[in-house]
Amino acid sequence: MTGNQTLSSFSKLSIQEIYGASFTENNQVTLVWKDSESFAGIFSSIRAAKELICLQFYIFRNDETGMELADILKEKAADGVRVCIIYDHFGSLCTPRRFWKDLERSGVQICASYPFKWTDPAHYAHRDHRKLIIVDGIRAFTGGINIANEYRGYYRLKKLTGWRDTGVFLEGQIVGRLFDEFLKSWEIWGGKQISFNIAGQFPQSGMLALPIFASSAKSRRRMRKLLYYSINQASESIYLTTAYFTPSRWMMHILEAAVSRGVDVRLLLPGISDISAAHFAGRAFFSRLLRAGVSIHTYNGVILHAKTAVFDGIWSIIGSANLDFQSLRRNDEGNVGIMDSAFGSQMTAIFFDDLTRSEKITIEKWRKRPLHQKLREYFFAFFRRRL
Repeated sequence: MTGNQTLSSFSKLSIQEIYGASFTENNQVTLVWKDSESFAGIFSSIRAAKELICLQFYIFRNDETGMELADILKEKAADGVRVCIIYDHFGSLCTPRRFWKDLERSGVQICASYPFKWTDPAHYAHRDHRKLIIVDGIRAFTGGINIANEYRGYYRLKKLTGWRDTGVFLEGQIVGRLFDEFLKSWEIWGGKQISFNIAGQFPQSGMLALPIFASSAKSRRRMRKLLYYSINQASESIYLTTAYFTPSRWMMHILEAAVSRGVDVRLLLPGISDISAAHFAGRAFFSRLLRAGVSIHTYNGVILHAKTAVFDGIWSIIGSANLDFQSLRRNDEGNVGIMDSAFGSQMTAIFFDDLTRSEKITIEKWRKRPLHQKLREYFFAFFRRRL
């Protein structure tokens, strides 16, 4: 297949029509997938802030990593920089209230998303799973990491290998759109009005980037529609990496259909997981996918937490959404899509580099797995919409 044919598989106009929103142009995008690079970039960007820092995270712990970031934020607040944090109430449930109070006393403004309500307990099933940083309206970060030691590879003063995750630093027009997404959440959760005009010098060239944020039933439908379109439209390759995989019947069907039309479909999933129930529920679908010709690889060594997709080497998606019921049907999620062949080549190279640290699952070996493992898979698959 030639490059022109690959380019014709996805176009700016077709994706905009399917998703119902326009791309931003001339963006500089830096891909990070090593724990040390991600946090070094985050800390450096925040230290350089002059006017405004906005952070939105599912998990923000008061461990060594969280405390180090908190100290930086307190210093910036003391210097007159406005600092605003949104944390998910459930995701950060183990972070003590005194941690937030200490930040507030230092001038940091804080909101909790989806706090528990005795009058509406079902409300607590929703999660704000997004990971987003905006600095001075000119630089942004998003991806899969949270603010906690395991994502950085930092345990009780020992630097180890962190969880395998992926994120992107962005500069350009997309930052304004991401800032708008933060402002929506900030207003919903009771934050004081932020008056900040983004009027920076944007790059004059760069990549096409599309914010893919979901915080309502309608926007989650749009996110799913774009994902399904991307799978159906791919004509050469589909490389999916996800931390939690419990596919719907429709996703199973379109992945099988992609293989049947000659597309190279590969799934990279965790070999070990922090959520055993979700881990086993996802494995209940391996047999069917393997029979259809989908290549399944499980990551070795550390926990795989990345959520990425690259289609035909040109259309990539990076963010917080997993390929499970919770992300696609219930959570608030934040992703960005990048339309660029050079970026797609980098994503593809990283995917295949990850495969060198992974085990390929064969149908012959999979059939011989122990009975107790099969029983756990089918048991947890029954509850897959609750995981």
